[in-house]
Amino acid sequence: MPTAVIFAAMLMQTAPAPAPDLSWMAGYWLDCSRGREASEAWSDPRAGLSVGHAVTVSGGEVSFEVSHIGPTPGGFAYVAQPGGAPPTAFLLVESGPRRAVFANPENDFPTRVIYERDGDALTARIEGEIDGRARSMEWNFAAAPLNTRCPL
Repeated sequence: MPTAVIFAAMLMQTAPAPAPDLSWMAGYWLDCSRGREASEAWSDPRAGLSVGHAVTVSGGEVSFEVSHIGPTPGGFAYVAQPGGAPPTAFLLVESGPRRAVFANPENDFPTRVIYERDGDALTARIEGEIDGRARSMEWNFAAAPLNTRCPL
C-alpha cells in the first residue's frame, strides 16, 4: 500500500477528545438549607478522572452516593451509584470553564445532571420528568473545610 494512502488513513482517524478541565469542582461542599445537611466531596482530576461522594442527612435519615467523572467506553461521563445501586452513566453534553452538563435520556429520573460554580458556591441540579411532568432538584453548596457539619 502506498505510504500516502496509509498516512491519509491515519489522518482521518479521530483522536479521542481531551478530558475537559473539571478541576473547579474539586473540594468539599456543604448545603445546610431546607432542614437537611448535604455534602459532596470531589477529588481533583487525575488523568481525566475525578472521584466523588455525597452524604445527605434529613429527618433522621441518611443517604449516600458514590460517583466518578471520567472516560467510559461510551465517552466522557458522570457515573452515579446512589445508595450503592448499579452505576448509571450520564454523558458530557456541555462543558465550560465553570459549568458541566451530563445527560442520559434513557434514565428514568434524572435525565440531566448539571454542575456550575460561582466563586465559593457550587450548584448541583438534576432534571427530568416524573409521570410526564418536568421535575428538578437543586443543591446550593458552599465551599467548606473537609468534614464540616451544618450547625444544629
